[in-house]
Amino acid sequence: MGGDHAPTVVVEGLERVSKETETPILAIGTPETIAMVEGLSNVTVRSAREVIEMDEDAAYAVRRKKDSSIVRCAEAVRDGEASAMFSAGNTGAAMAASLFKMGRISKVSRPAIATTIPRPGQDVPTILLDSGANPDCIPEWIVQFAVMGSIYSGLRFNLQSPKVGILSIGEEAGKGNSMVKEAYELLKEDKRINFIGNCEGRDVMTGVVDVVVTDGFTGNVVLKTLEGGMRAFARAALEALSPRDESDTLLDAALPRLAPLITTLSADTYGGAALLGVDGLCLIGHGSSGSDAIYNAVVEADKIVRLNLVDAIASTLR
Repeated sequence: MGGDHAPTVVVEGLERVSKETETPILAIGTPETIAMVEGLSNVTVRSAREVIEMDEDAAYAVRRKKDSSIVRCAEAVRDGEASAMFSAGNTGAAMAASLFKMGRISKVSRPAIATTIPRPGQDVPTILLDSGANPDCIPEWIVQFAVMGSIYSGLRFNLQSPKVGILSIGEEAGKGNSMVKEAYELLKEDKRINFIGNCEGRDVMTGVVDVVVTDGFTGNVVLKTLEGGMRAFARAALEALSPRDESDTLLDAALPRLAPLITTLSADTYGGAALLGVDGLCLIGHGSSGSDAIYNAVVEADKIVRLNLVDAIASTLR
C-alpha cells in the first residue's frame, strides 16, 4: 500500500518478481488491492483493513492502526512468517513498526538507515548511515553505526575489511563539530572496524571509503543532494545530446553507452535501504519508487536474508 504510486507499481513489481524469480512473497494490503495479485505464482496474500498514509504521524499511527499493512508486515517478520519486510510507504511508520514489533538487537542504542550509494564504474557501492533515522546523535551511536555498517558492507559485498570513514568538513583529524571530533576519537580506538579517519562529501561515490557514518540529519541531506544531482546530470546529458536536426545522430551513438551509467546511478537500482539494528530485516524504499524499485528491493531483501546479517550484528555487538 506504500508509496506515491501505490498500489499499481507495487503490483507491477510483484508481477515481475513472480515471473523472474522463485522468491516467495507475502503481500499485505487492503482487500481490493490484494485481489490484484491473487493468482501470481510464489505470492501469498493477506488482508489488512487499514493503511498508514504518507503524511501521518508515524509513531501515533502505528500504535493506533494495528491492522495496517505496515504493522502486519512487521508482525509477520517477528512471528517468523516472513524473513524480511519491505515498504515504500511512510518511512517513519516502517521504522516504528519494526521497532515496536521486532524490537532492537541487544546492545543496539539506535537503529540506523543504511543506504547503498552506487559508484560509477565500480561494482562495490558505498554504504551511508545514518540516512535519516536519528537526526540528533551522540558519539557512541556513531560508533555503533560504524560497526553495523562495516558488517553489512563486508557481508553483502564480500569485503574483508571495509574502510570506514566519518563524514566531516575536512579530511584532517581535528576537523568537524564537537560530535564528530568525539566520535573520531572513539572510532580510531575500536578494533572491530577499519577506520580510516575523516572523509568529505566528495568521497562518498569514489571508493576512498566503503562505509560513511554520520548523524541522520546530515546523512539524509547528503543522500537527497546526491539523488538530485544525479537526476539533474541525467536530464542535462540527454538534453545536450538531443538531435538538433535530421542529420544529427549524436544521441543514437551515445545513448547505448549512457543508459547503463544512468541505470547504475538510479535510486531504483537497489530498491531499498536496510534498517540496521532491529531484530529482524526491514528494507525501506523511496516514496517515489517505481515498479523496477519494487522488484529490485525484493531481490535485494532475498540476498540479504541469506547472509544472516541480523545474527552477525548481534554476535559482534555482544
